[in-house]
Amino acid sequence: MSALVFLLSLGTVCRVTRFITKDVLAAGFRSRVADRFGDESHPAYLVTCGWCVSIWVASAVTPLAHWVGEETWFQAGATVLTLSYLTGLAANWLD
Repeated sequence: MSALVFLLSLGTVCRVTRFITKDVLAAGFRSRVADRFGDESHPAYLVTCGWCVSIWVASAVTPLAHWVGEETWFQAGATVLTLSYLTGLAANWLD
């Protein structure tokens, strides 16, 4: 895996993890999990814990990056997600 593919994969994992655990657009998903299993359940904790979710997201992204990381479609999608994550960090830091 090239350094570029690794860094794009890292940004992808960061952005998808952030989306699942914190983004308002995924709040309904987190609420459904909590409603189904209870607010104090392991599944409810899982979908709000960045450390926990990132393992599963990385487990999906890593083999994909290994197999098709040099493909344009993968790099384009991963670039969008990485730039989105970096922009969010910059916005939080600058605001």
